[in-house]
Formats: sequence, C-alpha cells, structure tokens
Amino acid sequence: MSFWHPDKPFRPVSRPFFYGWWIVVVGTIGMLFSIPGQTMGFSVFTEILMEELGLSRVGLSAAYCVGTVASGVTLPRLGSLYDEWGGRKLAVVSVLLTAAVLVYLSLIGKVFRLVSSAIPETIASVVAFLLIGIGFYLIRMAAQGALTMTCRNLMGEWFDYRRGIAMSFSGLFVSFAFSAAPTFLDSLITRFDHDGAWLVLAGMSVCIMAPLAWFVFRDTPEQCGMVMDGADLSAKKGEVNPDMRIHHQFTREEAIRTFTFWAFALSFGFFSFFSTAFTFHIVSIGEEFGFQKGDIIALFIPMAAISVVVSLFFGAINTRTRLKWLLIAMNLGAVAGAIGLMRLNTSPGEWAYVVGNGFCGGGFMALSGLVWPRFFGRERLGAISGVNMSLVVIASGIGPLLFGISKQWMGGYVPILLMSAILPGALAIASLWADNPQRKL
Repeated sequence: MSFWHPDKPFRPVSRPFFYGWWIVVVGTIGMLFSIPGQTMGFSVFTEILMEELGLSRVGLSAAYCVGTVASGVTLPRLGSLYDEWGGRKLAVVSVLLTAAVLVYLSLIGKVFRLVSSAIPETIASVVAFLLIGIGFYLIRMAAQGALTMTCRNLMGEWFDYRRGIAMSFSGLFVSFAFSAAPTFLDSLITRFDHDGAWLVLAGMSVCIMAPLAWFVFRDTPEQCGMVMDGADLSAKKGEVNPDMRIHHQFTREEAIRTFTFWAFALSFGFFSFFSTAFTFHIVSIGEEFGFQKGDIIALFIPMAAISVVVSLFFGAINTRTRLKWLLIAMNLGAVAGAIGLMRLNTSPGEWAYVVGNGFCGGGFMALSGLVWPRFFGRERLGAISGVNMSLVVIASGIGPLLFGISKQWMGGYVPILLMSAILPGALAIASLWADNPQRKL
C-alpha cells in the first residue's frame, strides 16, 4: 500500500463523526504553522533585522517586496501542483520546506558578519539585501503561500453547504492566534534570541506539523468513500440559495476571464497589501501617532475579537445571501480601518482602526475560503486559488515597501493611508457587479 494511500495509516470512513471536521482542526493548526511566513511573524523581527544587516527601512522593505513578489509569481505553479499531487502531500512538503527556511534565517546574521568582514562596506549592503531577500522569497512561498493555500483548500474540499461554518470555526482560532503571534514570538526572542526563536519554530514544524499533516489530511471525501458535508444536502441547498448549485467546473483560464474573479481577488489583494504593510511597520506607525510598542501591538487583540465575530456571522449567513454583499461590507471595513489609522491618536480613530480592520479581516477569512469552490467548482480549485494566492502574496510584498517609502521620503504614513482609504472604496463599488458566474449557466 502506498505511503500516501488514503487508507494509510487508517481509514477515515471508520471515524465516529464526519471526518471533514478532523480536516478543519488540523487545517487550522497548519494555518498557525504558517505564521513564520506571515507578516505578523516578521513584524517583531523587523527592527532586529535592520540593525543586524545594516539595512534602512526602505532597504529591508524593498528586500521584502522583491522576495515576496518572486514567491507570488511561483504560486500559480504550486496551485497546479495542488491539483496534481493533492493537498496531503503538498502540505507535508511545504511544512518541511518551511522548517528548512527557518534554519536558513537563523544563520543569516552569522553568514553576513562572516562575509562582510572580508568585503568592502559598499558591497556588504548588497550582500545583506540578497541574503534576506532570498529568505523572504522562500519563507513566503513555503509558509504564507503553499501551506496557507493548501490548508484552506483542503477545508473547502470537504464541505459545501457547511463550508462557511467550517471556515468560520477555523477563522476563530486563526484570528486569535495571529493576533497573539507577535507577543508569543517576542517572548521566544527574549528567551532564545532571534536566531534561536527561528530554530525553535523549525523544530516544531518538523516534529509536530509534518507528521500531523500526513496522519490526518486526506485530499477529498470522495477519495475516502464519503461525500461533502457527510450527507447529501443538495435539496436543502436548492431551497436556500441557487448560488449553491454548481453547473460548470471552471478551468483557471475561464475563471480569470470573469469580472467576478477579479472583484474578489483584488479585494483580497488589497486586504493583504494593507494589513501586511501596517503590521510590518507597526512599531514605527505607533511611534508616529504616539503609541508605545506594547500599546500598539495590544490593539491586535480586540481587532482579532471583532474579526472572529464577523467571520462567524459571515459563516452563518453565507448560504442565505449573495457573497457580493459580504464583499462590499468587507471593503467598507477596509475604508474605515485606513481612515482610523490616520486618526489613531484620537479615540474615534482608534475605534475605527480596530473595528474596521477587524471587520475586514473577518470578511477576508470567511470569503477567501468560500468563493472559489462555490463560484468555480472544485475540479481546478488549486489552479484557480493559486492565481488568487499569487496576487495576495505579491500585494503583501508591495505594501510594506510603499509604506516604507511614504515614511522615509514623504515624511510620514498619511499619504499612503489616503490611498489606502480610496482603493477599497472603489472596490466596494465594483463589488456590486461581482455576481456568481454559475448564475449565467
């Protein structure tokens, strides 16, 4: 029997309740193991890396941008690999690759000091840029890109009518874990230093997540002799919402030719752009608006609480409404969050920042797992979601660079925040026409 056979090491159909919920639990844990490649996983290392590598804020942001954009370009191929290999195998490989990259990151400071002692100072900055740029590329591709996409897709594969509830359940834990990540990582850095913290995370990936992914993950319910949701709910789906019916399995080329794909993908991309940027520069932004490091990081906790509530609400109502209305609400939350960040030194601004970004984050977590299988089918889910993930990752690389340029060359963050309020407003208007393509069939 093959090492990857769905009946090895056990038959999922023999579990006492629907196996898809096991996929959700381990998929959620897998999302947490992507934190080292997420922006909040790097936010506490930003100032340390600038000092250790001798890079300016724009220099480090540029390396982050180049590495992230390069990883984004790689992701459509990884999306196709998901369709070819299956999520189980890709999850294990991406976790092991993440661990290897974390070991590399832990050695960057030592390698740079060794090399810089033997070369001119003008070249040393180029070496530092290349070393961290390669690290950004690899960790963003493996953790934020492949692992996140795979875990989200696997949860989508096992549910249809209950997909929103499953994604919301996952989002509840992911939101709080992501918001707590800077504090957790800061404590690891305090105890083990920054290079030791990366080694601890690498060891946890190899010893915990990689075996867990192989042990629990299965590619589809049909592969295991089951159906989505654990029962046929097609009659109920038809009664509740015609958008739940799949009439055509879209190819990637067909999907990206629709207006709807780009309305959702660009909205997700903007959220990635903005949330990554303000998280990456969170300490510097706090200083500009009179917040201490601990105070500005503490705002992630109430933001996460709002995100969880919104994600659960979207998960509860998504089968009874059209997803475009939820997308509009998500974009309006982004507008409020950007305006609030510009007025962070006032009480209304602080509330707008927390509530707006919490609302947008909750909408992103719910909708990004719902829309692709519902609107375009599961047959080419990896390829279609891979294009979206590519855009999300590329946007997450561009955001910190533009914010860094605004700070260093324009005297502050207000100019880029103005743009960040206008873009989601335009996307909210465009979302009015983001109908399910299945309706036309």
